[in-house]
Amino acid sequence: MTKPNYDSSFIAELTALRRDLHRVPELSSEETETAKRMAGWLADCEADEVITGLGGTGVAGVFDSGVPGPAILFRCELDALPIHETGIPNWRSKIAGKGHMCGHDGHMTILCGLARRLQAVRPKRGRVILLFQPAEETGAGARGVIDDVRFKSIKPDFAFGLHNLPGMKLGDAAIREGSFCFASEGMTIHLSGWTSHAAHPEDGRSPAGAMLTLAEKLPALPRDLGMEPGEAIVTLSHARLGEPAFGISPGEAWILATLRARTDEMQARLMQAARDLANKAADAAGLQLEISTAERFAACSNDAEPTAIVRKACEEAGIACAEADGPFRWSEDFGLFGRAAPSAFFVLGAGEDHSQLHNPDYDFPDEIIPRALAIFETIAREQCG
Repeated sequence: MTKPNYDSSFIAELTALRRDLHRVPELSSEETETAKRMAGWLADCEADEVITGLGGTGVAGVFDSGVPGPAILFRCELDALPIHETGIPNWRSKIAGKGHMCGHDGHMTILCGLARRLQAVRPKRGRVILLFQPAEETGAGARGVIDDVRFKSIKPDFAFGLHNLPGMKLGDAAIREGSFCFASEGMTIHLSGWTSHAAHPEDGRSPAGAMLTLAEKLPALPRDLGMEPGEAIVTLSHARLGEPAFGISPGEAWILATLRARTDEMQARLMQAARDLANKAADAAGLQLEISTAERFAACSNDAEPTAIVRKACEEAGIACAEADGPFRWSEDFGLFGRAAPSAFFVLGAGEDHSQLHNPDYDFPDEIIPRALAIFETIAREQCG
């Protein structure tokens, strides 16, 4: 197919949209106004069907040729982060303590651009589905969308997604078949004994020793399980022992840890080992134990055929596409779409010196909007005409 080429006024429209979205971020599962705007954009682009409230606040636009053919899904994220923006662009966040510090404003804009292109040149066969997913940052969004009974009507033959990546050459792509992003899950361990006067700690039951044991042994779990270096990691993210008072021997402790592994199977082993370790430490100290988990992400693994489709699209669009070195340790709930259909997820460079994702001064690089759009449009045209 002919390499996509976009005029400057179209790119200016998309850039303005991206910056408007940046000004009004909404957190996971709260993306009501953002979702309304995306639904309105899809309606303006004459999508054949606009589905709202998908998995919570999700929105999907369906461009249906009416002719038999593949269903191709492109996914982006609606949500922002609870981070106060310290950068000073003219389009900085208007909402204190909230910001698009992961670039989801840019990802939405790319799909909005694709909607405009599908309005101008309709698919000739099959369907193109544009999914604006809620709650990616908490890991709840993809699961909510897939569990929604209406997802069956848009279940794709292939699913594609991308993420911008600081530290990588601006506008270049990278992908790999197989493992792409780690699975991850947060674990909270709550240890309960009872307090005593600090002058008589023997009359209480302090969780201090058990807490220190867990703080030492949790990060060592991947090694103890025989996992290869780089295949799994346990990060202690928070710890609290009792109350900040000199006169009280503590009676409670909390440890928060994030556990990550290359595959879902390895992740399950890691999580069970952490539970077993916490139970052993609590039992040894005569403590009560409560364990809770949150923000569960499946591993993201790229299937062979859609990965090849992405590589071919990059070549036809004139965009360099490297082999990603190995799976990324960060997580992406796009991985769940791989259970619904063959899928591929890739990264697009945000610039080698660009602020990192989740930094308070991060801002999506508008220069990569047309490049990402070209990749997605090339895939859509190759599959659906």
